[in-house]
Amino acid sequence: MTDNDDRVAGLLLAAGGGRRLGGRPKALLAHRGRPLVEHAADVLRAAGCARVHVVLGARADTVRERAALGGCVLVDNPDWERGMGTSLRAGLASLAGTGARAALVSLVDQPGIGAAAMARVLAAYRDETSLASAAYDGVRGHPVLLGAAHWAGVAATATGDRGARAYLREHAEAIALVECGDVARPYDIDTEADLGRLE
Repeated sequence: MTDNDDRVAGLLLAAGGGRRLGGRPKALLAHRGRPLVEHAADVLRAAGCARVHVVLGARADTVRERAALGGCVLVDNPDWERGMGTSLRAGLASLAGTGARAALVSLVDQPGIGAAAMARVLAAYRDETSLASAAYDGVRGHPVLLGAAHWAGVAATATGDRGARAYLREHAEAIALVECGDVARPYDIDTEADLGRLE
């Protein structure tokens, strides 16, 4: 762990209800014998995030029962049905006052993005003005590193399922793109057909 890593909190967005998966919350999908949310939180830790906040929504009580998330800060998002933007806002709000100077934001439904890619983006942290994103063949993707100086702006524009997209588009010239295509596969688990990607 570098000196910077305690300043960057992992922020895992895991509140979705899995509408296109017949209402199965993505956090509870099985991957390598464990709930997907547990796997995703472990990836953030393995990348070097000492503090991990996990935003829960759909069937949050069941997620708490089934997933081993000890050491994580669990954040409830009562508005999860209104989209990922609400989860991002809840997660960033939960980091206020923690001393974190940046958040490494990852999504629960991208198990092809492992610790190697997360660590690369984490290494782009410089200070609270940092803004960085994984890139896959030059195309921006996840995870995204948001310095604390950007949190208010991100929260103000995070609506529906768009998360930080609008803010990042407005600040594209400030984003450090970190190529991760050689170490990660950025697919989403969104539909029944995608379930075959889980192990």
